[in-house]
Amino acid sequence: MIIVGDIGNTEIKIFLSFKNQYKKILLDTKNINYSVLRKKLNFLKKYKYEKNILFCSVVPKVYNKLNKFFFNEFKINCIEIKKLNLNKIININVNRKEIGSDRISNAIGVMNKKDNFIVVDFGTATTFDVITKNNYLGGVIAPGVTLSLDNLIKRASLIPNIKLNKSKTIIGKNTRQAVLSGFFWGYTGLINSIISKIKKKTNKNYKIFFTGGLAHLFNKDIKGKIDIDKNLTVKGLIKISKYFKL
Repeated sequence: MIIVGDIGNTEIKIFLSFKNQYKKILLDTKNINYSVLRKKLNFLKKYKYEKNILFCSVVPKVYNKLNKFFFNEFKINCIEIKKLNLNKIININVNRKEIGSDRISNAIGVMNKKDNFIVVDFGTATTFDVITKNNYLGGVIAPGVTLSLDNLIKRASLIPNIKLNKSKTIIGKNTRQAVLSGFFWGYTGLINSIISKIKKKTNKNYKIFFTGGLAHLFNKDIKGKIDIDKNLTVKGLIKISKYFKL
């Protein structure tokens, strides 16, 4: 069994991989501590697993907590993917210190050395990553959909609590409809525009992959064929783990 993990600003995802089948454990990033980790992950003691866990992380303090926990409880070493020479797998044409390791993992997850890809990840931020064959060219970072909506609700006293869904209308007849229209069609326009500009700038065709919690919400209103893979990050981590024989 291979264990890998993705530490994000909102949640931590721990994946157990059994022959391309995944078991996922979700943890709240902001409320993580040793006792919570012991309660949630103590069951791992009944499994046989590799002695290293590969992580992508955008929260160094939380990564350090997990590193300490896994070593103390299981004698497992945690490795953050940026500590590996990833240029052996993919040519990274940006400053590695400034690119989120989850985005690198997504890129490696789709990369096949013959096709071009744009990966749109709907997380705390909405990110676009551009991969041509085995080259990571860079990307775009836009405000996250849920984060933006939550911020609007908190700051505007007349905006009610709203769960984001697809809007069937462009002209809202009340506050809720107007906000849903603005966020759904606004982000749909943003996604279509950025993808179009990437294609025009690079003069290439791309396979488009969506990942993250809201990937299913926007895919049918985006121009062209969209593939959804919510396990893209973990697939990249497992590919890296196997490549380096961790």
